[in-house]
Amino acid sequence: MAAFIWTAKTKTGEIRSGEMEAASADVVEQRLRAQQLTPQKVKKKPSEIHLKLPGSSGVATRDLMLFTRQFSTMIDAGLPLVQCLDILHQQNENIWFKKVLGAVKADVEQGKTFADALSRHPKVFDPLFVNLVAAGETGGILDTIMTRLAMQTEKAVKLAKQIKGALFYPSAVMVVAIGAVAVLLLFVIPVFEKMFADFGGALPVPTQMVIDLSRWSVDHWWVFVVVPVGGTVGFTSMRRNPRGRRMLDQVMLGLPIFGPLLKKTAVARFTRTMGTMLSSGVPILDALDIVARASGNVVVGDGISFARKRVAEGKTLSEPLQETRIFPAMVCQMVAIGESAGALDTMLNKIADFYEEEVDAAVAGLTSLLEPIIMVFLAVILGGFLIAMYLPIFTIAGNIQ
Repeated sequence: MAAFIWTAKTKTGEIRSGEMEAASADVVEQRLRAQQLTPQKVKKKPSEIHLKLPGSSGVATRDLMLFTRQFSTMIDAGLPLVQCLDILHQQNENIWFKKVLGAVKADVEQGKTFADALSRHPKVFDPLFVNLVAAGETGGILDTIMTRLAMQTEKAVKLAKQIKGALFYPSAVMVVAIGAVAVLLLFVIPVFEKMFADFGGALPVPTQMVIDLSRWSVDHWWVFVVVPVGGTVGFTSMRRNPRGRRMLDQVMLGLPIFGPLLKKTAVARFTRTMGTMLSSGVPILDALDIVARASGNVVVGDGISFARKRVAEGKTLSEPLQETRIFPAMVCQMVAIGESAGALDTMLNKIADFYEEEVDAAVAGLTSLLEPIIMVFLAVILGGFLIAMYLPIFTIAGNIQ
């Protein structure tokens, strides 16, 4: 089956156009005539190029967020489930997500539940998404669940965007700084060295040190290629290895500037997800199991798994959370209050609101703090190179005077 773009004329002379999947252009023309349309032009739709990384789903979090919001709006408006899936399948521009939605729609038409159809695509729909949909179908509140899921996904995307924004600026500046230093050492300083050799005489110690560093860099230029590539490959390999990822996550949480921000983000994600699942009727043990796997940090996930074991033994949730020493004391106290009042889901959502605001403030403060630090760092590095190169010129000028 291929996609064809057609243009046809009605009996009244009105021109219409559209897109149709068929085996050939002749089949499209036959269908148009059956609809009392006179075909004017039928051509095969150009194939679109979409890249997908190996092992990935090809579906971005933003695509899932838009799907959830649009689906919740349609369900809330009273449209049948299959019709919602059909509309979103036809309108989706992501070819990979379009295939997934087509498969989900086909499974639902064959009698599978919506949750079962989604569970067949774990790279796109995680256990949290599937379990919430299952709870909504069981309780007959799928419209409410999809609205909560839409809000949950939007908040998760916002949190991820804030963290990436906070990390992008210093990372980009460091890359530019390293590139600038490499250009100076490999291309600019050798020119100065040749000029100083023509002048003769001994060079100042800072200048000689920079020239020696430049000579080493020219002789070992491959280091500027091997180190970044090797570092990237090594980091990726560690992230894929369970022990390496646990080590990296532990280090990230212990960083002096970014560590507190990552902890606040983890608390906000945990409380928001738990609050959403509990308010949707998911049992607390199932919710803790799902949240532990979707925490995004191995250390935090281990802490949540520990809390789940203790809850299964009959403990309250607040006690093991405090024992993990990952969650702040205020969070544990508020969870204990929520458990005592029988409103744990409401309390968790309030904690999430508070910590999401904390993340907003932390990102803003981090950005304002990093800007002067990075400017001073660049000034010291690049300024030091320039001063070292101009010292001989100042010395020669002094001797001439």
